[in-house]
Amino acid sequence: MKKWLEPLSNAWEGAKTHKLRSSLTILGIVIGVAAVISLMSIGRGTQAEIISNIESLGSNLITIMPGRFAERGVMGAAGSAATLTLEDAVAISEQVPYVTAVAPSSSASLQLVAGSKNENAQVIGVTPEYQETYNLQTTEGAFISPYDYQSGAKVAVIGANVRDELFSGVDPVGQQIRMGNNVVRVMGVLESKGARMMGSTDDAILIPLTTLQETITQRRTSAGEHMVSSIALTVSNQEQADYVVSEVTSLLRSRHQLAPGAEDDFTLRSMEELVSTVSEMTGTMTIFLGAIAGISLLVGGIGVMNIMLVSVVERTREIGIRKALGARERDIWSQFLAESAFLSFSGGIIGVGVGWGLSRLISGTGIMGSITTVVSTDIVILALAVSVGIGLLFGFLPARRAARLNPIEALRYE
Repeated sequence: MKKWLEPLSNAWEGAKTHKLRSSLTILGIVIGVAAVISLMSIGRGTQAEIISNIESLGSNLITIMPGRFAERGVMGAAGSAATLTLEDAVAISEQVPYVTAVAPSSSASLQLVAGSKNENAQVIGVTPEYQETYNLQTTEGAFISPYDYQSGAKVAVIGANVRDELFSGVDPVGQQIRMGNNVVRVMGVLESKGARMMGSTDDAILIPLTTLQETITQRRTSAGEHMVSSIALTVSNQEQADYVVSEVTSLLRSRHQLAPGAEDDFTLRSMEELVSTVSEMTGTMTIFLGAIAGISLLVGGIGVMNIMLVSVVERTREIGIRKALGARERDIWSQFLAESAFLSFSGGIIGVGVGWGLSRLISGTGIMGSITTVVSTDIVILALAVSVGIGLLFGFLPARRAARLNPIEALRYE
């Protein structure tokens, strides 16, 4: 045991003898490790937040968008294709089993005016099922009812940001909002959902879809069917999601009169598929961030090698004496390699603490906006392993050079 501890003891003595030099060497590793941990924690936090936002919509949600998606789930021209209709939604609700709710919607960007205040917002025409499908809750008032939808009532449910912008300090329920040439009465306020990958209702105003079609935008197909921007549906059991997707695809192809072999003019996405795609994309981003931060560790490793080469030159006579007294090349090699690994490991330990602190600072103070950071065990282990590996890699050349010194020439060195 003593034989194994001797290189570590010598490494500690060497670090104490040259405190300033050792501290500067360790600092390079600290910066590298801290950068790796903080940047990768940002990547992991972003991934966790996006996935949480998607899952909060419900694992049984399936969305249908018009047109085709390009590579890796990115739509080439979102909403440019007008291929979905209100009648498609009705057919899905009536003919596809295991579907519990179907919510078609359409939207338009309009200027909202309430008193002396105004704001540009997205106006979304929805059905009563929209609340259940997207898991929305109201903090004040109520959501759009079946009666409001059937009668085309001029009522609205507003997002949290719209409320703050137009009705700061005033109870919005019962107040009126002008949308272009139309006036609607606020009947409810939605619970804040925050920024979302799939869009946020915080900056939106929801009105009955019938009201939107009658007063703001009236888009019909050549067959007279009412066009919509999207259709969302929920299934009774997640295990039936693939079956529902297959049935909906078959139904829509039939309704849209697509020839066999022709591409779909719509795109279906389940939450499970979307989570998988997002996990893959954000995982790649996290690795990319870690690789960028790894450059700092590489620079720190070069610093370790430089210091160890200087140490070999300074201790040339010591090496000569040890060899003259019977030390083998392996003994000299292990001593210098242990010193290099000791410096990098010490820097790694301190860097973990600094990186964790930076991650908490970024997440807690919001100095980079509303960013969530996640410092996981695998990130810490990876950073420590890489820091030690850097020490061994960049310490190998100095250790090899020290081990191969000629003892006679080393003793003559001044």
